[in-house]
Amino acid sequence: MVSNNKKFFAVLFFLLVLAVLTGCTKSPAEKIYDILEKVVAQEQVFEEQQEPIMELEQKENDLYDQIIKLGMKEFDKIVELSKEGLEIVDKREGHIEKERDSIQASKKEFENIRSLIDKLEDADAKELGNSLYETMMNRYKYHDELYEHYKKGIKLDRELYKMFQDEELSYEELEQQIEKINGAYQKVLEANEKFNEETKKYNEMKIEFYKAAGLSINEE
Repeated sequence: MVSNNKKFFAVLFFLLVLAVLTGCTKSPAEKIYDILEKVVAQEQVFEEQQEPIMELEQKENDLYDQIIKLGMKEFDKIVELSKEGLEIVDKREGHIEKERDSIQASKKEFENIRSLIDKLEDADAKELGNSLYETMMNRYKYHDELYEHYKKGIKLDRELYKMFQDEELSYEELEQQIEKINGAYQKVLEANEKFNEETKKYNEMKIEFYKAAGLSINEE
């Protein structure tokens, strides 16, 4: 009698464990959803850098205008402002590096959906999943370009502020440097525009993918 009870409870325990494990198994679509939510979390730091970068860029533009308006008779003031400019450039670089690290962490997380897309049974969901993946990878590519051009701009900005500390600086040298800087930041703007376009496309496509995959979500 005791032996039979032991067998009964052993079987019951096994069935309970099996039921729990079965209930915890997520579909490929649900796993993709979890990863995409982690991607959002990884990019939180990226989002946090936007406002301080814009504020520093505006502050630096104002400072540059002050320097240009000063004559060489106020060279000491120009040197003082150029040193302040170098400090701002350092701060901007710190923020862009944090932004870069955040995007790289996001990419590493996002790439985990590649193998899960192939496991989707719904044809529409699989097609949307592949398009979603391609769009996001394009987005990362454009951020790579943005980052490289921004870093070049920072390098040229540093050179400019050091040039301002040279009392023998010629107008031609200044003009050439400004031209280089404008060229670098024009490329930043172009890459950023493409990055924003892919971001918008990705966010819209993500909602469509969730619907095709039968996931219940809050579109807000």
